[in-house]
Formats: sequence, C-alpha cells, structure tokens
Amino acid sequence: MVVKSTLKTHDLLPVSRLTPRSRSGIQPGVRERTLKDCLQGKLLSRSEALALVAARGAEREALLATAAQLRDRQKGRVVTFSPKVFVPLTNLCRDFCGYCTFRKAPGEPGAKTMTLDEVVNVVRRGKMLGCTEVLFSLGDKPEAIYPEMKQFLAERGHQRTLDYLFEACRTVLDETELLPHANPGVMGRRDLQHLREVNVSMGLMLESVSERLLRPGGAHDNAPDKKPSVRLKTLEEAGKLRIPFTTGILIGIGENWEERIDSLLAIRELHQRYGHIQEVIVQNFRTKPTIPMRAYPHAAPEDMLKTIALARLILGGEMNIQAPPNLTPDGYELYLQAGINDWGGVSPLTPDFINPEAPWPTLQALRQKSAEAGFELKARLPIYPGFIHQGDKFLSSALRGYVERIADTDGLVKDGGALGKARLHHSNTLSELS
Repeated sequence: MVVKSTLKTHDLLPVSRLTPRSRSGIQPGVRERTLKDCLQGKLLSRSEALALVAARGAEREALLATAAQLRDRQKGRVVTFSPKVFVPLTNLCRDFCGYCTFRKAPGEPGAKTMTLDEVVNVVRRGKMLGCTEVLFSLGDKPEAIYPEMKQFLAERGHQRTLDYLFEACRTVLDETELLPHANPGVMGRRDLQHLREVNVSMGLMLESVSERLLRPGGAHDNAPDKKPSVRLKTLEEAGKLRIPFTTGILIGIGENWEERIDSLLAIRELHQRYGHIQEVIVQNFRTKPTIPMRAYPHAAPEDMLKTIALARLILGGEMNIQAPPNLTPDGYELYLQAGINDWGGVSPLTPDFINPEAPWPTLQALRQKSAEAGFELKARLPIYPGFIHQGDKFLSSALRGYVERIADTDGLVKDGGALGKARLHHSNTLSELS
C-alpha cells in the first residue's frame, strides 16, 4: 500500500513554522459539534482534524478534555506500561537519519553487536527485577554496507542480521521464557512470518508519511529504509500475517501539521483493514549536540498535547496510545490529560539506548505521578490484553504457553511484575529506615 501526500511541496522548515493553510475553514461552533460527535463514536476526518489544530483557549481545553473522556470511556482510569529489558542487538545501520545517535559505524566509539551470551546475561538480570518484555532494537540491514557485520554474521552461521535476530529471540525464549518484541526495521513478508514464530509482538515506527523529509538536508536524507511507502508496506504485511504491531509517529523532525495528521490517518486505515495495530506511539523529537539536526528545537510540549489529543480522536477510544515519559521528564503526567493510556516500555535495568541522555523515571515515580493525576499504574506484557484474548488469531500456538505463564486473567502481568517488585523493595527500604 502506498500513501502519498496530497499536499503541495514546502521547503523544509521547523514544524513550528509550518501550519495548515486550511485549518481556519471550520468555525468554532462546528468544531464544538465535531468534538461532541467524537464522544458518540465518530472518528475525525482529515478536514476536521486540521480544523482542530487551530483550537486555542477554551476550545483547546475542550479538545484535550474530549480526548481524555473518550479514553476514560474505553480504558477507565488505568494507565499501563511494559517492564522491559532493552537489548540493542547491534547499533550498526545502513541508514543515516538526521536525528539519530543510536547508529554507529564499525570502529566508531560505542559500535557494538551483542553476542548471544551477552543478550542472555542482561535478560536474566531483567527477569530478576520482574521484567517481562525483551525489546530488541537494531540497525537496518548493516550487512549491506559493512563487511565487518558480514564477517560477524558468517562466524555465527548467518548471512543476514534478521536471521541472527531470530536466533537471539529463540535463545531468549528457551533460556529465560521472557517475551521478545523486535523492532528490526523494514521487513518483507517472509521475514515477518519467520520472526512471528519467536515474537509475541513486533514494531516499526512509521514516523511520517512526508516524502519531503527524504530530501537533502531532511531528517530522512540518506536513509533508504525511511521511505514512507516502504514502511507502510511492512505495516501492511504485518497486518496480513496478524502480527500484533506497534507503530507511531515522530513529531518535530520537519513535518507539518497536515503530514502529521496524514500519518495518523494512514495508520488508522491499515488498522481498519487488518485490526493488528495494538498501540500507537506519539514520540517527541529531542535535539542532541552531536546530530545533524542539532539546530532543530525540541518538539514543543503544546504540540505533543495537541497531537496526542488528535491521535485519540482520529484513532478512537479503543486504540492504545502512548507517549514516552523519559522524553519529557518535567511534565509527562500532562499527557494523561490529552488521552494517552500507556507509558510504553520502561526498564528498571537498562537505559533507553535510542535516547541515552533521557533516563527512565523510576517505577515508584511513575506510579506516583500517575496516581497524582488520578490513574492506577499497571504492568502489561508486550502483547496487549485484547490481543491475548484473541490468541487463536494473533499468537502462534508455540508462544501461547509463554504468555499464559506470566499473564493474569485480565491479560496483564501476574502480581504486577516489576511494579510489584518495586513496591516490595520500597516497603523493605522503609522498614530498614524505621
């Protein structure tokens, strides 16, 4: 499936300077009726979403409140997270994205491809802390440009990184029984089908449907795997194979509001066809001093709130929508007011290797911030309850036993997993101090 932008070409500019030309075409009274319709189950159209971008003051508050109310009707006052071990299987990559500090070249400080022993060692440590997800992140097809990666793979009997990933996921299942969730980049049908055997869910960020970002100087310049049509094709193939899938958008990388909304609509269209999108991430760009895009500002908190609210009204109350708390250390709890119901993966052990400058909040802090906002924090698996309950459709028979061993009757982690261990550790610490 190919989704092409219907927009005229713009010069690449920071998102704060790119605003919809058509958004003022709907009057305030019509916007009010639009929000009421959303509470009755209507999903926003493109024109309605663009019009709501213009919401200010009381209208802006109504937008956020409507998104939150829609979330409450479907999800209640529970916010979830996935206690995970973050495994950066390799940070070698053939793409050169303008915002990335994860990718390295062979010989560069920090370049690393993990051995299976290293993978199992860190996963076992995470299991002791109550983690249930093993998030595999890795560069896209590094063997295509680096002989060093070809040699590493050949020494282990492989030709491709995706085959080594399969072995790593299989080893984790066999030796730890924790649940792999792989984010290996663009894949074809055969690789998706193969990895489905050892992953309870998988993921690929759409990021944006903007073709402009592929231009020289753009965020996706010299990044062949970031072509929107290629990424959408991977998402579609995952749908055909009934793989519970995570995707999302990255905001503040040069896209404009129209493209942001078009990206959410493309995700919605795929989910309506296949029903496999289990969560949508709204992730904010963070500038870093070593990246080509270091002159770009952070994505504005107001942009995040409005994008989350629009995502909720575009995707509906049933969709799981998350925003990472570590990328907004001061004020992430405000995202609950805009309609999220999940914090994504949070690790009590490993850092966020994609954003190493942004540490995870402690589980105690995450629970406290959620409680202060009126929400109960609960631990989930990398496959959401709704997909666990449709296990015959979305889980291979070989994986169901692994899930059943650690899932409670609600499809969440038995006894709270890492959250329960954190509570016990906190109680023991208080006892020692008293």
